[in-house]
Amino acid sequence: MPPYPLVPPPPGGQSRGRKILRGIRNPFYAAQCAFRPSRPGIVDDPQVGKLQLWRTALGLVAWVSLTITYSAVVSADDVKAVAGERFNQSWDSVLALVVTFPVVVGVFVAAARGGLRRVYLRRALRPLGAVMAIMMSMGTSALAMAPELAGLRDAVGLPGKIAIAVLCLWSIGFALYGIGLSLVHVFRTADIHEVVPPILAVVLVWEMALLDVITGAYPQVPAGARAVFILGAPTTVTALSWWELRRLRRHHGLTVRNALER
Repeated sequence: MPPYPLVPPPPGGQSRGRKILRGIRNPFYAAQCAFRPSRPGIVDDPQVGKLQLWRTALGLVAWVSLTITYSAVVSADDVKAVAGERFNQSWDSVLALVVTFPVVVGVFVAAARGGLRRVYLRRALRPLGAVMAIMMSMGTSALAMAPELAGLRDAVGLPGKIAIAVLCLWSIGFALYGIGLSLVHVFRTADIHEVVPPILAVVLVWEMALLDVITGAYPQVPAGARAVFILGAPTTVTALSWWELRRLRRHHGLTVRNALER
């Protein structure tokens, strides 16, 4: 018997073709397939899952509260400006992840001994696919809105414009839900090993805090509140990640050392 509960197989027993068709019809189902860890035998700890959800929800509430309190959103132009600022920050986060993900995973894989390196490299393909899916879905909006591609939209005519609009709407639903799932599951890196998500989450959140300091994020917020907000997220995530690693060790016998066979 394994020392931890196994995740039950997905219900329904659908074939790969039926899953693809369902994903085409439903971007939220496609996001679930792309961003939820699904490795056989993965640890499914309800307490860790609830804590990850609370962490994500509290971060969203804090961001909305900060925006409403210190951003003078009184017109449509103000809403557009705030939305543009948050979109740019989202892209910064994605770019930071693109750089950080292979570094952290590469160090983890290189530190593993024996045949584990090959196993972890193979497992890393799905998390890497999740990162690429987010980038592609966020970039799809350029087809519908970028002025530089206006000639392409004119060339494809009305049927092409309708197809681009449908693709854009599908991508927006996929990206928004996918970003939420990615925050909770840290881009499904538990598919590599259960200890990778808390490690990667700590590196990313401190990296984003440093990026906020360098770029002067939230300039309209008073210095004290800005410092609390910028430092509060990495401090909280670090504490939660430590708790997650401790729970994995105490309840499931999983540690960084035994993950690397050291």
